[in-house]
Amino acid sequence: MTRIAFIGLGNMGGPMAANLATAGHEVHVFDLVPAAIAAAVAAGARAATDAAAAVAGAEVVISMLPASRHVEALYLGDDGLLARIPSGALVVDCSTIAPAAARKVAEAAAARGLRMIDAPVSGGTAGAQAGTLTFIVGGSVEALDRARPLLEAMGRNIFHMGEAGAGQVAKLCNNMALGVIMAATGEALALGVAHGLDPKALSQMMAVSTSRSWATEVCNPWPGVLEAAPASRGYSGGFGNDLMLKDLGLAAEAAMAAGTPVPLGELARNLYAFNSAAGNGGLDFSSVVTLGQRRD
Repeated sequence: MTRIAFIGLGNMGGPMAANLATAGHEVHVFDLVPAAIAAAVAAGARAATDAAAAVAGAEVVISMLPASRHVEALYLGDDGLLARIPSGALVVDCSTIAPAAARKVAEAAAARGLRMIDAPVSGGTAGAQAGTLTFIVGGSVEALDRARPLLEAMGRNIFHMGEAGAGQVAKLCNNMALGVIMAATGEALALGVAHGLDPKALSQMMAVSTSRSWATEVCNPWPGVLEAAPASRGYSGGFGNDLMLKDLGLAAEAAMAAGTPVPLGELARNLYAFNSAAGNGGLDFSSVVTLGQRRD
């Protein structure tokens, strides 16, 4: 049993913390939303009054936060958690943030004698709940080996991509491709429906043909095609459009830093920005399909 502090209990972090508690670990949780803490406690975790209280005595600290600024605010500075985490503890940040931010926090952790890995995830809320996430890791092999039993309690696949920040780079590559594929799948389905095709039959054909993808088989963007997909429940839950927009922005920044053109990534970023402006920012990112639907 490992004593774990888990900070950030949103749609992804909450189920992840619950899976660690179910696996028999002592999980102390904190979130700014009291209902999120209550849900984690119902799953076997222990509530902390604040982040500092959560990390007291922790062997491992795990965070799952929305953006780079939140991660930096949590860990850095004289009042940051790095100054409060016990010596020898391992820090695992599962947020999706800028690679430069991940390296900045990892360097600050190392300066305090703490090992840290960036371990953003793929698999969505369904994967978080089922414990089948993919962890995309940057950091030392030794730190990953120490974290591996805990990651295996929350996920099915673990990929070591390199040193600090490498996990974030790989995650942004994955999400940029996903954003492009989802937008293209949505356009294809809208085109078929506009010509009178049944979206379910079209999706079934695409799912076993050359346009096969996660967007056709797991998170189909057309309502009613897949019962479990966010599209079939009003695009609620899932991975938010504004989160995809954030990740595409981070990918664009990384591309500029490397001098690598990503024209399709930039186009997808604009599409999700339009979708957000249309009032769909809080909906699942597959709602981008609505931009291509006819409005007779």
